[in-house]
Amino acid sequence: MTPLALNGGTPVRATLLPYAHQSVSDEDIAAVTKVLRSDWWTTGPNVQEFEKAFASFVQSQEAVAVSNGTAALHTALYGAEIGPGDEVIVPPMTFAATANAAAFLGATPVFADCDEQTLLIDPKEVEKHITKKTKAIIAVDYAGQPCDYDALRAVTKRHGLILVADACHALGGTFHGKPVGSLADISTFSFHPVKPLATGEGGMVTTDDAAVVERMRRFRNHCMTTDHRERQEKGSWFYEVVDLGYNYRLTDIQCVLGQSQLKRVPAWTKRRQEIARTYDQAFATMKGMTPLRVREQVEHAYHLYVIQLNLEQLTADRNEIFRALRAENIGVNVHYVPVHLHPYYRKTLKTKEGICPVAERAYARIISLPMFAAMTDQDIRDVIEALKKVLSHYAAQ
Repeated sequence: MTPLALNGGTPVRATLLPYAHQSVSDEDIAAVTKVLRSDWWTTGPNVQEFEKAFASFVQSQEAVAVSNGTAALHTALYGAEIGPGDEVIVPPMTFAATANAAAFLGATPVFADCDEQTLLIDPKEVEKHITKKTKAIIAVDYAGQPCDYDALRAVTKRHGLILVADACHALGGTFHGKPVGSLADISTFSFHPVKPLATGEGGMVTTDDAAVVERMRRFRNHCMTTDHRERQEKGSWFYEVVDLGYNYRLTDIQCVLGQSQLKRVPAWTKRRQEIARTYDQAFATMKGMTPLRVREQVEHAYHLYVIQLNLEQLTADRNEIFRALRAENIGVNVHYVPVHLHPYYRKTLKTKEGICPVAERAYARIISLPMFAAMTDQDIRDVIEALKKVLSHYAAQ
């Protein structure tokens, strides 16, 4: 058996392959350079142009650009008039910002467990956690797979709730042929460099509700009645602050980069799906792990490719497998520590182990493999070879 790099053997790769990486073209650079030479670096025309292009791409009536994905979630919940005394149901298998956004507004995040095969929020678990205080559900399209919006819509309709999609992983995905961004009442996106579209930092909120849009546009700009461009066009200086807002503006520099990148999202999505199919084929008979299940009627965007280790078939835990793959220069990651297990929520909400057993069990087993459109075929082979090498080494007899 070939010695593991962790034990002094030769690694599969000479250099680290990251789990994700942005792509930048000459067209992107030229677009940004043009804005840098213009008069408008923020609150200028490129913001509105990017919003219109993005709304069209996801088949939504409106889009509101903000400074990052967390700001998108915060802005979306403000637009939905979430506030003190409200409860917002969220999954535990997500980045902390999903729950934090509710807490920012004085609402209480309530954790509903996941489906064990997909790690998407389980609509049956959602139903169990609805109370008179529940006002919204945030569905996280974990790894890039759209949630079961048919079932979630049925729940929200029965109880008169708002459905928010945390679609930060899922740009380019579809459910029943409808694009992510048009599946919930309000949808949020992130443009962090590891995401399907990157502007450095950045985010977007989409909705068909004009009243929500008006609230969100004010909220991202300190809840001022006008922005700098509007005042300049009118030759005015006057504005009023009508509520407690934030500076969540996305610059024209970032917006023009996003608009340039948006054109390549379909090709990038197709490439990630090709990589996933290659992984699927290689892993179909590999012992010691199981990829997440992909639901029917779904076009998975594959921001992440997540596997669950079959620890019963292995002599090592997830942390040891993780270290071994890293030593082979495969930049695996873990998404995520279940949010209810973070110290902040243990302290403020008195959460503890056992309230979301599916997510907790998955956390001990999950590993995210490298997945980004610029991966070469050799990169893919290296990931497969390294995983096979490591799992073979730790296979139980």
